[in-house]
Amino acid sequence: MQRCVIIGGGHAGAQACASLRKEGWTGQIMLITDEDSLPYHRPPLSKTYLQNQVSAEQLLIRPEAAYIKDDIDVWLNTRVDKIEPAIQSIQLQSGEHISFDKLLICTGSRARKADCLGADLGNIFYIKTLNDIESLSAALTRDDSKKSRRIVMVGGGYIGLETASVLKKMGHDITIIERESRLLARVTAQSISTFYHKLHKRNGIKIFTDTNVVAFQGKDTVSTVLCDDKVIPADIVIVGIGAQTNTELAHSAGLLVENGGIVVNELCQTTDVNIYAAGDCTIGIEHHSGLATRIESVPNALEQAKTAAATICGKHKPVTSVPWFWSDQFDCKIQIAGLNTGYDETLLRQADNQTLSLWYLKQGRVIAADCINSAKDFMAAKKIIAQKIHVPREILSNLDVDLFKELARLTQPS
Repeated sequence: MQRCVIIGGGHAGAQACASLRKEGWTGQIMLITDEDSLPYHRPPLSKTYLQNQVSAEQLLIRPEAAYIKDDIDVWLNTRVDKIEPAIQSIQLQSGEHISFDKLLICTGSRARKADCLGADLGNIFYIKTLNDIESLSAALTRDDSKKSRRIVMVGGGYIGLETASVLKKMGHDITIIERESRLLARVTAQSISTFYHKLHKRNGIKIFTDTNVVAFQGKDTVSTVLCDDKVIPADIVIVGIGAQTNTELAHSAGLLVENGGIVVNELCQTTDVNIYAAGDCTIGIEHHSGLATRIESVPNALEQAKTAAATICGKHKPVTSVPWFWSDQFDCKIQIAGLNTGYDETLLRQADNQTLSLWYLKQGRVIAADCINSAKDFMAAKKIIAQKIHVPREILSNLDVDLFKELARLTQPS
């Protein structure tokens, strides 16, 4: 009987298990994860789970019964030390060897650690895993669950802003430190950064941009954050400065790894005929932009897992969906369609202070859109990008135009 081994228990790994059976894989499926839980949804960790609105069991992507039904052999708390492509085997940390006919790498990423002085003090947390959130929750409720904590969030990206908004709603005193000149500087245009800066300030969060953390200070636990020009008191520090991909296994196995990602083609095949990869750890040519890029999102992980499973089963189902992302902060949901890399122009559609969409153009064509509290614009953006529809600037910026109706007109056969 053939065996497909999946390394990694995130969204991609869980989806691959289901998709392999759906695509007709009748052999053994082994899912190996170094976590102590079955695969779970990660986006709710810093939101509903942190607020005790859902249980750990409710976070599970699939219940245990689903893995049993599909005859998936799940190995928890198990770390893979080595991939040996030449003999189609993996070596576990225990020293045990497991052979494979097909291998799918879904190792994802890990939180990037702070490297400044004092980074090993207590009460410094990261946002990535179930255990991370449980540790943070314990610190928030230690001694007195009703006590407001002084929390310093290092990093003004989406993870940092999401977590800050939740903790503020929980009654804590929040300060955000961002080393760039604006929030979300690496992922969005100035107008969106300004929107979120105002949103968080309006909700009572203190924000310092152009500010570098020099050191975390304290005896056993952090008590202050030393910056270039200020000292900020802190009972708790949360570091959200991005992610580092888990590509070490692939690299040591001789697979091609470039720019922080395992290189895959449109079918999620690596440079080894029997090894595939899916999720945050990969880099490939994005279908619509033609750019070699790493896409760190749940939707992409799911789509790549489906494609990898189909390829393993001898089918041709490349990833062609438009990349998309989302973020919830206070009463605002941003939905992002496409990749804005290389844009040379932006256009704003704004109904009011809480509803807007920013459109990114490259040589006159829409390549991406940031849509805040505007689901209709988001859906229109996905269609425009997917079908490469040319929409005149005056239509994009005109709030009196129903984009859905206009798209129907623009795509009618002449």
